[in-house]
Amino acid sequence: MAEQEINIPVADPKDPYTLPAAMPSSADNSPRSFDVDAFAVPTRKQEDWRYTPVERISEFFEVFTPSGKTAVSVSNIDGSTIDGSRVSQSVVDRREAPSGTVMKPNDRVSAVEWNSGDKAVVVCVSGDLDQPVLVDVQGHGTDLDALHLVLDVTDGTHCDIVVRHEGLARLAEGVEINTGKDSHVSITFVQEWDEGSKHVANHRIRVGANAFLRHGVVTLGGDVVRMRMDQDFGGPQSDLNMLGIYFAEAGQHLEHRTMVVHNYPDCKSRVVYKGALDGEDAHSTWVGNALIKPQAPNTDSYELNRNLVLTPGPVADSEPNLEIENGNIVGAGHASSVGRFDDEELFYLQSRGITESEARKLVVRGFFADLIEQIGVPSIAEHLMSVIERRLARGESAEMQAVLEDK
Repeated sequence: MAEQEINIPVADPKDPYTLPAAMPSSADNSPRSFDVDAFAVPTRKQEDWRYTPVERISEFFEVFTPSGKTAVSVSNIDGSTIDGSRVSQSVVDRREAPSGTVMKPNDRVSAVEWNSGDKAVVVCVSGDLDQPVLVDVQGHGTDLDALHLVLDVTDGTHCDIVVRHEGLARLAEGVEINTGKDSHVSITFVQEWDEGSKHVANHRIRVGANAFLRHGVVTLGGDVVRMRMDQDFGGPQSDLNMLGIYFAEAGQHLEHRTMVVHNYPDCKSRVVYKGALDGEDAHSTWVGNALIKPQAPNTDSYELNRNLVLTPGPVADSEPNLEIENGNIVGAGHASSVGRFDDEELFYLQSRGITESEARKLVVRGFFADLIEQIGVPSIAEHLMSVIERRLARGESAEMQAVLEDK
């Protein structure tokens, strides 16, 4: 019997299509389904839930009847009436396009949200807008509720959108974002929930070809907030910028997870999240994932997370992950850190006559300032900085009260 020559394929870094990755990516292994039973009930033994206090959000693990008390309104950022020819709001059957067209649910809570209601709020934006659109989400109590929001932006549109969450709520929220080709869009989600609120959210995002999307998340309230953002590109030469700001206080759990999938060539992504923690048992979690697929040469990707611990007692989990299945990329990297105040920085400020408390405020302002400025909506930026100032002042009052009680 003649010997048969065995040819072992060799990857060519200049041609990513020659030999796709032999190992399946984590994204390929994750189920995506509208069926709740496709996902196990979350426990801390599961990788995607090991940082989450699952016992505090267990009510979101099974399909429920929503209360319908969460109110959604759409206006210009200054409160004036929107131009109906450029911005429209409608309520449709949840299974009617464009609802349900940007990916499928990717964990149990997002599948529960999908199956717990039958309606979706659709906001369509087109053209060039002179001022930001405000989507106002108001909670009205702790009865379980579900909200499915679709933001559909047409080709060539230039706009800013702010989605603001306020009030008291226990809300399961699904958000679908679809931006058209050649569009330039900024969407900022602000969570300023009242004490006692719980919010589990899933954002499914598609960035159009040759489009730019700035996706911002600012979480400044709520007992438990868990947000997962999954994204892919709808064409080549697209640019994604994901910004995150969070401030966790005593007893709060604020969790953010990003998944960026590079599935087209010549695309760029930047993920930058920053958080501050103040108070006993304050807990933040950031998990960043970036996947560069074989069909995405010339990818440029980077993710960064910074955490500033203001007092003893908080816990900050920070986990960047990067999977590269393509040898022909522009760049890919990640970094994360958890630290306290820089003593030298504080000493420098105090040496110039600034009190320690004011010096700490200045450091925190500087920590967040660049990201707040990048949001690009002056009224929102000013509001967010004032909220952070109030948080710092409240922390000082609590610290002083503890000193007085010790005496």
